[in-house]
Amino acid sequence: MSAESLRFDGTLPRRLAGVGFRRSDTLRDERAHGGDEWIERLAASAAAYFSVRRVAVSSTQRMGAVVAQASQSLQALGDADLRQQFTEAVQAMAALDRLSVQAGSPLARVMACIGEACLRCFGFRPHPVQVAGAEVLLSGRLAEMNTGEGKTLVAAMAATAMSATGAAVHVVSTNDYLARRDCEEMQPLFNYFGLSAGSVIGGMEDDDRRSAYRHPICYVAGKELVFDYLKDRLDGHGLLPASVGHLQQLGLEHGEGGGRLPLLPALHFAIVDEADSVLIDEASTPMILSREAPGLHENELLRWAISQARSLEIGTHFRINAQRQVDLMPAALAACAPLPEGVAKVWSSRSWREMILRQALSALHLFQLDQHYILAEGKVQIVDESTGRVMADRAWEQGLHQLIEVKEGLETTQGRDTLARMTFQRFFRRYYLLSGLTGTAAESAREMRRVYGLGVSRIPPNRPSRRQRLPDQLWSGNDARWQAVARDAKAAALRGQPVLVGTRSVEASERVAREFESLGLDHVVLNARQDAEEASIVAEAGQPGRITIATNMAGRGTDIKLTPAARESGGLHVILTEFHESPRVDRQLFWRAGRQGDTGTARAIVCSVDGLFKPLPAWQRSLLSAGRGLPQRWLLRWLVARAQARAEAQALRARMHTLKQDRELHRTLGFAGRLT
Repeated sequence: MSAESLRFDGTLPRRLAGVGFRRSDTLRDERAHGGDEWIERLAASAAAYFSVRRVAVSSTQRMGAVVAQASQSLQALGDADLRQQFTEAVQAMAALDRLSVQAGSPLARVMACIGEACLRCFGFRPHPVQVAGAEVLLSGRLAEMNTGEGKTLVAAMAATAMSATGAAVHVVSTNDYLARRDCEEMQPLFNYFGLSAGSVIGGMEDDDRRSAYRHPICYVAGKELVFDYLKDRLDGHGLLPASVGHLQQLGLEHGEGGGRLPLLPALHFAIVDEADSVLIDEASTPMILSREAPGLHENELLRWAISQARSLEIGTHFRINAQRQVDLMPAALAACAPLPEGVAKVWSSRSWREMILRQALSALHLFQLDQHYILAEGKVQIVDESTGRVMADRAWEQGLHQLIEVKEGLETTQGRDTLARMTFQRFFRRYYLLSGLTGTAAESAREMRRVYGLGVSRIPPNRPSRRQRLPDQLWSGNDARWQAVARDAKAAALRGQPVLVGTRSVEASERVAREFESLGLDHVVLNARQDAEEASIVAEAGQPGRITIATNMAGRGTDIKLTPAARESGGLHVILTEFHESPRVDRQLFWRAGRQGDTGTARAIVCSVDGLFKPLPAWQRSLLSAGRGLPQRWLLRWLVARAQARAEAQALRARMHTLKQDRELHRTLGFAGRLT
């Protein structure tokens, strides 16, 4: 099936109308009451407790044996006959309501054909846990698979099987680099069966995007996908009529005489790679489509706000609450100078002045250079904290971006008008069938079930892990921490181990790099400033004695492949330099070591003044600093678990609040006749 032959006539492939069919739930949630009834919330919460299913090792072995048996008759076939066998098996599979890899089942024959094609295209067959992962995806669940288990191929196997039924498949990545890389790597498999894949990358023109989405399989970053969906809801200067939007979601192109074709022809089947990052971490704030417009915030007002905010004292004029928001105290405005002349009269209102002052305080105290943003080409460029990558062409709202520009002494850019907005939660529930892959799903299983209706299947590793977790180290000061990191990295490198030092920010990565330079240690840095060099840096990170300092960019979607000499020296050594608010992110970093049964070591070297520990009571922080030896390590683990649980609970409340706000706004706009 070529890209040119892919046409959507509004008829769902039979497979999507089976057990995984979610559209009725989605429509109820999106166009009725949005699941706000307490009975539904209680039922969803109760179901979430039972949403994690463990796939036994014996089950994966059985699947592997079944597929191996089905493969025996395929090995002697020519390519044309193998494709014919695949087509017949897909047709039989598409007629079923439930899928399973069992002896004689259509899905077993489909997986056998795909496995034989992998051998001919790549020189290897999928191992049993990859077959199990593909089965989970095709059943509309979330597969938790360890780092290094070959999730890229698992997604491609499921995409191949589903797209062959006629469904449009979107493989959703965390960033452009992974979308393009995975598409290129898996293209031979798709081409073998007459399918094709495209990738959507930031900065592409609309015509190129439209063409990419019309391939049977499209790889795309989650943010690009949501923004393109929002673009389709706009027509010129106004919003598309709701009926047109509904036709597009059904897979129909515009009606008679109706304008340009939508970018997205259909929302059939989505496979979300690194699903917890996309569906949880990136769902904290809604995606907003905006355009440049004359700013409401004059430069004089912005400079006044930053100047006054710098003169205010925390605890006296303002405080930062547990949700990392600024609360003004009664004395705040009284301590500020009068507004400059020429500023619009609207700002003379107390509530408006409080609003701009809160934004200015946020710019100064909550958004830090080389952590939340970097300066490049004379511009403020936002850094995605969950990935460490620059978010090109993104800007903060309500004057915050311009206030940060004033803070950094840059020329201010234009303001932005909001055209449309949507949360990840509301968007991804619009797919007929949703599935996903990640190495860390168990911690977020309840939210996955409650928000997206996704159950989690935990798939065992192909080979048992030999990773060794070394004792964590806690230091009372930053300098002592970085010196300890450098010593530990040097010792591992001298043993011949490749070393990955994980940091939370650009600033931290460059601080530890300076420590390495003072010791004369060769190293390479990977952060938002070097994102264009990511592929080459990661490709060399598995060399013996190689030291790589990286932000979260190296934590997801990229495998550090070891040389034989590096394996013999003990494998990859991972150093975590600061715990994250979510234990999932820590696990992602630690699990870079010991992939696919390799040897490896990992440890945390942290500081008692790290951000995670700041909300803890003073007596707990003092215990951290005073402890020594094994009791301190136990106390550290306990306090980290408590702090992360508190932070995750706050983040969950914030996401639920965002979703509730989005529902209310959606409902209000629907009554007004402007539904986005």
